[in-house]
Amino acid sequence: MAGLELISKNRCFDGEVRKYSHFSVSTKCNMTFNIYLPDVALTNKEKVPVLFYLSGLTCNEDNMITKGGALPYLSRERIALVTPDTSPRATGIDGEDDDWELGTGAGFYVDATQEPWSAHYKMYSYMQLEIQQLIFESFSIDSSRVSIFGHSMGGHGALVLSLRNPGYYKSVSAFAPICHPSTSNWGQKQFTAYLGLNKDDWAEYDASELVKRYDGPPLPILLDQGDCDQFYSSKQLQPSHFVIATKSSNTAIELEDRMQPGYDHSYWFIQTFMEEHIAFHAKHIRS
Repeated sequence: MAGLELISKNRCFDGEVRKYSHFSVSTKCNMTFNIYLPDVALTNKEKVPVLFYLSGLTCNEDNMITKGGALPYLSRERIALVTPDTSPRATGIDGEDDDWELGTGAGFYVDATQEPWSAHYKMYSYMQLEIQQLIFESFSIDSSRVSIFGHSMGGHGALVLSLRNPGYYKSVSAFAPICHPSTSNWGQKQFTAYLGLNKDDWAEYDASELVKRYDGPPLPILLDQGDCDQFYSSKQLQPSHFVIATKSSNTAIELEDRMQPGYDHSYWFIQTFMEEHIAFHAKHIRS
């Protein structure tokens, strides 16, 4: 495990949750992540499938693995889980900690091209290229059985990564994702700062635009949204835009979109439907 520093490990649900730190060549700073490994992976008896989970604004690598309620279901299915951080940290960029919607905790899973962010904020490359290769080289993980999911900003990231890499992910799911960032405040603000004013560049990180030109094998997508989500009501998320774009595009997307009555944007919502999301991925990741 060259380059990985073990920070902690804890026994949990017939496996271990481990936290690691490493220096990232993508973000040019130290990054941390958690990984849940079932016992068969710990003992190298079996290469297991893996789920990557991308968290939302203000979150870090700990939020989902401690609050999402996924581990008993992952243990049952013998699937590993990786929860990366949401941005670079302590880079020295002026103002990176001043705004909860930009900078620290708000990497938006893009590769920034604009100063001062472009030196460190390369979260697309970190997620798609660097951390996955590190995981495959360091643990008993089957690199041919990979799926991805996320929440809010992380749901946006999961959709973008899967749509831009046809055939790579077996399935993708999202809890209350930001679906059309080019047309919402959550997106326009960050895209302008990270990518500049060229909206063609924005479209490369916008699921509702990417899905229109998806040209790959069938991609199963599960999307859950609560109808009492304050960010849904304020049109920051816009799942209907993604649904319409998907249904009108004639691509091989297999979309199941669900509106959940009474649920908000919190981890209480995520916990409620986590078992169904794990079952969804288990079905497709082993097919």
